Amino acid sequence: MATARDLRSKPNSLLPLLSLLCFVSLLLALSLFRRAASPTPAAASHQTLEVKRHPPAGAAATGGGGRRPCDYSVGSWIYDPSFESPVRYDGSCKEIFKGWNCIAGGKPGARDLGKWRWKPAACDLPAFDPVGFLEMNRNTNIGFVGDSLNRNMFVSLFCSLKKVSGEVKKWRPAGADRGFTFLRYNLTIAYHRTNLLARYGRWSANADDGELVSLGYKEGYRVDVDLPEGTWAAAPQFHDILIFNTGHWWWAPSKFDPIKSPMLFFRKGQPLIPPLKPDIGLDLVLENMMKYVSKEAKSGTIKFFRTQSPRHFEGGDWDQGGSCPRSKPLLPEQVEELFGIENNGTNVEARLVNQHLYKALKGSDFHVLDITHLSEFRADAHPSTFGGKKHDDCMHWCLPGITDTWNDIFVILLTQIRRSR
Repeated sequence: MATARDLRSKPNSLLPLLSLLCFVSLLLALSLFRRAASPTPAAASHQTLEVKRHPPAGAAATGGGGRRPCDYSVGSWIYDPSFESPVRYDGSCKEIFKGWNCIAGGKPGARDLGKWRWKPAACDLPAFDPVGFLEMNRNTNIGFVGDSLNRNMFVSLFCSLKKVSGEVKKWRPAGADRGFTFLRYNLTIAYHRTNLLARYGRWSANADDGELVSLGYKEGYRVDVDLPEGTWAAAPQFHDILIFNTGHWWWAPSKFDPIKSPMLFFRKGQPLIPPLKPDIGLDLVLENMMKYVSKEAKSGTIKFFRTQSPRHFEGGDWDQGGSCPRSKPLLPEQVEELFGIENNGTNVEARLVNQHLYKALKGSDFHVLDITHLSEFRADAHPSTFGGKKHDDCMHWCLPGITDTWNDIFVILLTQIRRSR
C-alpha cells in the first residue's frame, strides 16, 4: 500500500518525462507547420540561378528611404493555371507583327504564356497599371531605339496602353520607324529601328581606300563608330525617356561574313587600321554612342539600356535547322547548358554581348534594364514554327508574352527613378 510520502514523491519523478513529451510535441507541431507552408511539387516554380555579373554603377534603381534596391532580374517563374486577371491585351491588337501573334498563328499554349508570372526573389513586381502609366507620363515622349527585339517590347507597351485609351494619333516623330500619341494624355511612344546604333552601309573599294585595298579588302560593310544611324540621331532631343538595345547583329556571320562581307570600322571618315574585330568595334560604338546621347539629350532625360534578349535555338542556328520545341520553361541546368559561355553554344551571344554592355555602362548615367537571365528560362515563349517563316523563329517573342514582363520591370524602375529625384 502506498504511503502519503510515496504519493507526494510521484509527481516529482514524472516531471522529467512530462517535459520530454512536451518538447517532442512542440517539435512535431513545428514540423507540420513547415510542411503546410511549403509549396507542393505541382506549384513549385523553376528557381533561377545567381548569375555572376558586375552591373555598372546606377544599374539598379534606388529604393526610397535608404532601403536596399531590389534586383528585379533575380527570381522565379511561377505558373498559376487559375490566374484570371483582366487580359492586358490579346491577339486583336493590330500593331502586333504577324509573325509574333502566336494566338492567331495557332501556337499551342499561346494563351497560357500569360499564366507564367515573374516573382523577384527579394520583392514584389507590381502588376502593370496602364491607366496609372498614362497618368504618370502625361506630356511625355518615350523612345525605343534598337533592333527588332526593342520593337517587340515597344509593341507590348503600345498594345497594353491601347487597350485602355483608344484615341491615338499614328505618326513618325524624330525619324522614327513608327510612333503613336495617346491624345488624351499627350503621351508619345515611338520605335526607332537601328541594328548597330552606329551608321553603316555597303562598302566597295575605290581609289581613295588604298590602305584597305592593300590589305586585300574589296568589299564589306562600313561602320562609322562615331556617327549615329540617321533613324535615331534626333531621338535624344525629342524624347524624355529612352530605351536602347543592340547586340544581335554584332554576332551575325550570315550578314557580316568575316571573309565575304566583313565589318570595316571608320572614325572621322577614315578606316581604322589595322581592321578591328567586331567585338572591339562594338566597344567603340557603345562608347561613342553613349557620349553622343549624353551630349544631345534634353536636360533630365532618363536613359535605359536593355540587356541582351536571349535566343533559344537547339540543334543548330536559325539557318542550320535549329528549332525551339519546348512547351515549358527550362530548368536551371538546361539554361546553363544552352547559355554557358564555357560551352560556346549557338546562343552564347546573350552573355557575351552583356559583358560588353556592362563594361561600357559602368559609371555612366544610363540605367540598366536587365532582362537576360529571367528570359533565358523561357524557351517556350518564341513563335517557333508558328511565326510564318521558312525557319523556326527562336529569337523574337510571342505577343502577349515575355516582353510584357520586361515592361513591368521598366515601369517600376522608371517610377523609382522619378521618386528618387
